[in-house]
Amino acid sequence: MASSTSTEILDLRHFSAPMLRAVLEAEGDLWKQRLHWDYRSSARLLMQYLDNHLLPGYAAVAADQVIGYVFCVYEETKAVIGDVFAVPSQPDAHAIEEMLLRHLLELLVNSPQVDRIESQLLVHPSGTHSAVFREAGLELFRRLFMVQQLHELWSPPRISLPGVLELRPWRDEDLAPAARLICEAYRDHPDSLINDQYRSVHGSMRFLNNIVRYSGCGAFSAPVSHVVVHRSNREFVGLVLGSRVSPESGHITQVCVHPGYRRHGMARMLLSVAAFHFMRQGAQEISLTVTQANQQAIELYMSEGYTCNHRFDAAVWRKIQP
Repeated sequence: MASSTSTEILDLRHFSAPMLRAVLEAEGDLWKQRLHWDYRSSARLLMQYLDNHLLPGYAAVAADQVIGYVFCVYEETKAVIGDVFAVPSQPDAHAIEEMLLRHLLELLVNSPQVDRIESQLLVHPSGTHSAVFREAGLELFRRLFMVQQLHELWSPPRISLPGVLELRPWRDEDLAPAARLICEAYRDHPDSLINDQYRSVHGSMRFLNNIVRYSGCGAFSAPVSHVVVHRSNREFVGLVLGSRVSPESGHITQVCVHPGYRRHGMARMLLSVAAFHFMRQGAQEISLTVTQANQQAIELYMSEGYTCNHRFDAAVWRKIQP
């Protein structure tokens, strides 16, 4: 096996999809083993970008074989590091991943067009690359990957709402009111430090489009996803969104409640509704992610039967303005 000293780091845009196929297949095995996620749809999307030579990042090459990669995407003046991975059969896979990350972070931190960097490397356990991120000046936030096993949820959950509110399934036209709710729900929330899309309606709309229309987190499931609507003004006061990430697993991509309607059991009800519909689809478990600082949410999820199966890091960098 090649050592890290004989590994070249080259521009990812020089490589076509077939040259990374073995790496992506190895990564898919890790996602399945660690998170019970089917990585194939994500891999297919990455391969489309690779074939069009549009994916910014770096590849690690040894003996004329790609053995690892890192990439990012740009959103205006923000760069989001989407992934870093080296084939685990390499004896120095961790060192290769760190080398890739250092190259990308050096590029991004010194880019005049970039004033913010975000990263959530979901599949990597917390602390795996924390030293590299800290060296580059990024702040780390620990996040939890929590899982609920589904057992015999054959009866619909009890719906208890004031008469001015109604619960209904997601519709195609729900993006705009959902974006307004997310922006309001995450005001001064710890997650808005990690993902700045939550801070504006425009950013929340981008987040929703990625989840709902572009399969940014599995295959969106409209039957699982529900909203709570105020009957008089039709504004949303709560929502839960779900996606299928494998035949056996569902994932809660978003659950939130307007600040004026919290502490009345609405989030718990929405989670129960999603769990019921996931089970009707044949899912055996549901997962969600939560920031460790959000202890109130963690207590709610634990009371619903969720346990922490994995911890990972979110990292954020903001350019210091002169």
